[in-house]
Amino acid sequence: MKVICVDDERIIMEYTVSMLQKMPMIDEVKGFTNATKSLEYLDNNTKVDLALLDINMPDMNGIELATEMKQKHPDIAIIFLTGYSQYAVDAFAVRATGYLMKPVTEEKLFDEVKYALFGNQRKIKAHVTVQTFDGFDIFVDEIAVTFKYARCKELLAYLVDRHGNSVTRAEAFSILWEDKPYNRPMQKQFDVIIRSLRTSLKNYGIDRIFELKRGNMRIRPELFTCDAYRFFSGDIDAVNAFHGKYMAPYAWASMTGSFMTWKAEEYMASPK
Repeated sequence: MKVICVDDERIIMEYTVSMLQKMPMIDEVKGFTNATKSLEYLDNNTKVDLALLDINMPDMNGIELATEMKQKHPDIAIIFLTGYSQYAVDAFAVRATGYLMKPVTEEKLFDEVKYALFGNQRKIKAHVTVQTFDGFDIFVDEIAVTFKYARCKELLAYLVDRHGNSVTRAEAFSILWEDKPYNRPMQKQFDVIIRSLRTSLKNYGIDRIFELKRGNMRIRPELFTCDAYRFFSGDIDAVNAFHGKYMAPYAWASMTGSFMTWKAEEYMASPK
């Protein structure tokens, strides 16, 4: 993910950039104190996913800057950071994703950035798509990823079901081999599955979606779009696409599937 931050007060800009750099979903952050320089950067660089903009700036205010950015890059998400609440109506008139009052805390900024990026999944992450309704598959530019072993695919499916939360090796093992002891021979067999999964993902250029640190593993939801994640965010297209089946081949997915069925009924019952 590429993010830019524009604020004419350098100290605030640098502080915001430092908070953004701590966020795992962000790969690159660029800060500006000049609105025109930020537009030049957008013209000369590959796609930027998100812009955090101060509103009250000289020469070109944040509303005007957002309008220019949207004209150049319609898919860019915008979050306004400001000390003036009276700009809220104007901010959302330019289709801003978020609006935060200064001073901004790290926790609030993280939540707003996460929403901005996940809320635009279909637009910014169509390159990698995960399908969980009915069966389970992952696609890269609409080409299905294949795996050497069925358990590689199941491990990835389980991590997708965990929605980015880390699991230990022992926890993941118990899902794949629920009737087997977690002894040394089986640990070695599990190592083969993990290595093979990473190799398959690397062959398709998407190995960054899988993370293994200190014996804990997770997937990175910000790097792909997923029908289930869109469903839980209330995306009406995803809600309508769900017909009661979730990761059907895997018994461990039944609990999530049951919850989705209940959630779908709740969505449909809610006033439109």
